[in-house]
Amino acid sequence: MPRHIRESLIKVLLASFVIGVLLAFFNIDPTELLENFGETIQSIFEIVARVIEWAVKYVLLGAVLVVPIWLILFFISKARGR
Repeated sequence: MPRHIRESLIKVLLASFVIGVLLAFFNIDPTELLENFGETIQSIFEIVARVIEWAVKYVLLGAVLVVPIWLILFFISKARGR
């Protein structure tokens, strides 16, 4: 077996062991995790959607002030020939 494949397998096994120990520490059962896999993906998607919704609100709020100031500074620098 080539050396890089063997090293990759060892890294995957080590990472799997560490994750397994962490899951056991939090009393997470592998069968329960697999049974609820669809719900887990859905809940992750919902969390990401909420974070994006939260962030977009603040980005738009800040853009109301930042974009006009940037445009003014941009046109002033173009007028000066820079």
